[in-house]
Amino acid sequence: MSYTIKNLFSLSLLFVLASCNKESCNYTAYFGGEIINPRTPYIIFSKDNNVLDTIPLDVNNRFFIKYDSLTPGLYSFRHEPEYQYVYFDKNDSLMVSVNSDNFDQSIVFSGRGEKKNNFLMELYLLNDEDRNKSYRIYEEEYSDFIKAIDSSYKKREAFYKKNKEEIAWSDDFDLYAKARLQFSQYTKKEYYPYLYNHRIGKEISATLPKDYYDYRKEIDFNNPKLISFSPFLRYLNAMLSNMAATRVSKNSSFEEKSLKENIIKLTLVDSIFTNENIKNDVLNNIAFSYLLEDQNICNNTKLLKHYLALSTDDSESNEIMKIAKAIEDLKTGNRLPEITLVDINNNVFDLTKEIDKETVIYFWTTCAQTHLKMINKKVLKLKKQYPNVNFIAVNIDEDPEWKKVISKSKFNGSKQLRAISFQALKDKWVITKLNRTIILNADGTIKNGFTSLMDPSFTKYLE
Repeated sequence: MSYTIKNLFSLSLLFVLASCNKESCNYTAYFGGEIINPRTPYIIFSKDNNVLDTIPLDVNNRFFIKYDSLTPGLYSFRHEPEYQYVYFDKNDSLMVSVNSDNFDQSIVFSGRGEKKNNFLMELYLLNDEDRNKSYRIYEEEYSDFIKAIDSSYKKREAFYKKNKEEIAWSDDFDLYAKARLQFSQYTKKEYYPYLYNHRIGKEISATLPKDYYDYRKEIDFNNPKLISFSPFLRYLNAMLSNMAATRVSKNSSFEEKSLKENIIKLTLVDSIFTNENIKNDVLNNIAFSYLLEDQNICNNTKLLKHYLALSTDDSESNEIMKIAKAIEDLKTGNRLPEITLVDINNNVFDLTKEIDKETVIYFWTTCAQTHLKMINKKVLKLKKQYPNVNFIAVNIDEDPEWKKVISKSKFNGSKQLRAISFQALKDKWVITKLNRTIILNADGTIKNGFTSLMDPSFTKYLE
């Protein structure tokens, strides 16, 4: 990764950063940069999943904000649909250059605090590259697996130690640097027994060394600084999945297995976490994820019973109950809750009046061009196979964006609509991912509220 940025700063901004010394700017921090090929006219600056600012881009796609007092620590910046982390020490002032077409690989920091942030970004890319190369290692015998992951880990560990000595970063930053290094290794070790069994068809857990999971003893699960850091969350998910999988019968059906594993995860979380806030956050994540994946109403009720017995977070519990209620409203035979949809001319489209034959509703955004191309190709094929089925594409972007794409692109003949409120889509139709598809009967009732056009068995719902 190159650490050179050209044409990022104006002369006036360079002067501001250069003239800010420790005496005059003890509590002042600057964050700015340039977004090449922007997808939205702003970036979102957050800490611990709480939005601090929505920072607009100017006519040159640059942004800049000054903080009179910015608490040292880990922050994140999001340019939909991507995000990354940035760490601020006292007196740090940072600029970042990002190309949204190649988000992670293009990020370069400049300014006071650049070295440690560029290191953290490069370590992320090294981990990502290593993860992409690691697919087959989970099929290896134990000795070969350990040899492979230890070899790659030692290279990244050497990179970490070299930069730590050269940059001399703070202990607080080291928490995140070390976490990014170590949790990548720990996650592989959690995946190994589960994936080996799944792919090879042979149980290996009983033959692992007694000290195989000793690293778990070194993890501070109750450290509030880790709970919103993605390497920790990825590891936590892998660990809970691994621990739960060993406690469920292999003869269980898919739905039964999923329910049991998630109930076990809830119980494990209750025993692992003593910090009430962190425990609630993790319980919430498990409940949300399950409800959005498994739409068996009876199973949802069973999981919610366990969740409510363990969670002490009344506000989040209410949100989860709202999602459960929304899912129940979308069961087969019901009518879709009312959402305001408009066509290209901003005319309101009334689903209750316009639907007169079986209809497939799918979703797209200009932020996911690959998805858009794939789904258009799939719909073209389906329209030929099922000429009596109606297809409706619902865009979730801001008004100017979707019109630009429609005017420039050759679409598949689907009815093009836009949801006025994406929040309403999330709340009423539980739209949380683009691959979601809804099928309506000719009378407008729901045939299947939770499927996907990209599912290989999707056509069985159109028979």
